[in-house]
Amino acid sequence: MLVTTRQIKAARSLIGWDQCQLASNAGVAVSTIRRIERLEGQIAAHFETVEKIRRAFESAGVDFVCEPGIGVHLKSHS
Repeated sequence: MLVTTRQIKAARSLIGWDQCQLASNAGVAVSTIRRIERLEGQIAAHFETVEKIRRAFESAGVDFVCEPGIGVHLKSHS
């Protein structure tokens, strides 16, 4: 799944993480998070780095949405 910079920023905001918390939970350097979030459009990072970030958010209850529009939301606890 393709994750965008806007989704990363939105997901952080949604769950109240700062860049340091995301870096820690994803197992990447905070400088990597800063670099990714500074850019618009496609993420300029290794696939595995983006996957670590996506998995950290999903473990915290975030779903990444691609259809009908690109976004994020919290998983429902049914």
